[in-house]
Amino acid sequence: MPNPFLSSLRRPCHARQVNKLLRQYIQTQSKSVIQELEERGFVAALTSPKLHQHVENPTTIYSGVDPSASSLHVGNLLPLLGLLHFQSKGHQSICLIGGATGSIGDPSGRSTERKALTEEELAVNVRGITNQVHRFFETGSSYLQKRGIEIINQNKNKDQNNEKELGIKVVNNYEWTKNVSLLDFLRGPGKLSRVGVMLSRDSVKNRLTSDSGISFTEFTYQLLQAYDFSHLFKEFGCKIQLGGSDQWGNIVSGIDLIKRTHSKDQNQNQNQIESISTEKITEQNTKQVEEEKETAEELDVEAYGITIPLLTTSTGEKFGKSAGNAVWLDERRTSPAEFYQFFLRTTDEDVAKYLKLFTFLPIEQIESIMAEHEKSRSLRKPQRLLASEVTELVHGDDGLSRALLATEILFPSPSSSSSKDNKKTTISTEKVLYAFQNDSRLYKIPFSKIKNKPISKILVEFGLCKSRSESSKFISQRSIFINNQKITDPRIEITRTSLINNGDLAFLRIGNKKHLIFNIVD
Repeated sequence: MPNPFLSSLRRPCHARQVNKLLRQYIQTQSKSVIQELEERGFVAALTSPKLHQHVENPTTIYSGVDPSASSLHVGNLLPLLGLLHFQSKGHQSICLIGGATGSIGDPSGRSTERKALTEEELAVNVRGITNQVHRFFETGSSYLQKRGIEIINQNKNKDQNNEKELGIKVVNNYEWTKNVSLLDFLRGPGKLSRVGVMLSRDSVKNRLTSDSGISFTEFTYQLLQAYDFSHLFKEFGCKIQLGGSDQWGNIVSGIDLIKRTHSKDQNQNQNQIESISTEKITEQNTKQVEEEKETAEELDVEAYGITIPLLTTSTGEKFGKSAGNAVWLDERRTSPAEFYQFFLRTTDEDVAKYLKLFTFLPIEQIESIMAEHEKSRSLRKPQRLLASEVTELVHGDDGLSRALLATEILFPSPSSSSSKDNKKTTISTEKVLYAFQNDSRLYKIPFSKIKNKPISKILVEFGLCKSRSESSKFISQRSIFINNQKITDPRIEITRTSLINNGDLAFLRIGNKKHLIFNIVD
């Protein structure tokens, strides 16, 4: 059944009418966005309990990402998901790309200074992450709409030339810092900041006691991030910052700068409200007075912060690594199939937590799935659901289709064929290439690359084993397979006749964890 408030928002209307409708919409929600996030384990700390009351009306929140690489990784997902949660509850979300702060590097959570990026490297990273963030929110919007959750675009009627623009804004802090001189910055945020407070931040204290120390550049990072929050507060009415638990000091610095910078505005605001309250209101000026009151109240300097807990696995390891390598959101660096299988490998101890954090499935549904899982753990239904949900959220329907096909090729279900051999030989080369597009395990090579080479050498050359002795060890343990045929001799070669699909393909694997696919192109 369509929501009447959302239907009203699709029609052209005045900005204040939109704000009123959003307030009504938020009040119809059974849970506030903070309650929802707390239930899912998203919240490590709030800067003020007043935040619960603040989100009862439409507000604006932001979270930032620094372009230290050309792609985000799964560790960056939680802040982005937090922004999606806020937007889905009728609030305005902003994702900030650190085009300026990325040139310095955040010292939070680090024992040494980040390697300085060249202008060219920074530009590549900013462009890559900006495109990726836009894509994430596009696929995220489609993911939510399929599940009956609407992403509200508060700006749709303001920009009729871009009908596809999502409600979530993406901004770059380089745009408002590039013309700020050093003297301007020192006379502004610098003059309002206290060195004693800056020294007390954990990110600074930890580095001061380390062997590497901390540079003045990194020391001032918290001022730049605080300046971002202050700018977004002024330009967009942004009153909440969302970040990891290591960002607490930077978030508090921003709140402090906002209060100091806008204290004069607050005094003027109070005088304006008192003036309006004492004014004789007639029928003719009632509407104007109400609008002036709303404008004055919007200048309130209350600002808040939310931190997300550091996510670790049940074994205490930092979340987001696969065999020591980062799991990227860019499918050219981590294919949808590899991404899907990363989440599919989630342990029973972690899967309930990840379902709450990385999906929008109702808590009741997750609890029901976990109760069913206790009766038949071998089916791994929660892990399959988690992998499907997150892959669709990040890579869209096409990415999920490719991931499921690749999984079926590598790990065919008993019901799909009578044996793994039949599955590998009946799947078309075209489907294999589609499923493993951009996958690091797929190599398109001429036959000469593997001709007359023993399998023990091939395994090392293509990274499946570290050395010839290791490959020989796996072969002696009968763990190496070519097209599902067990290899017992390290001298065996891959011949034309051993290829499948008319000489197009060869599948190599060590057990069920490491795979290699050769697509012979000549």
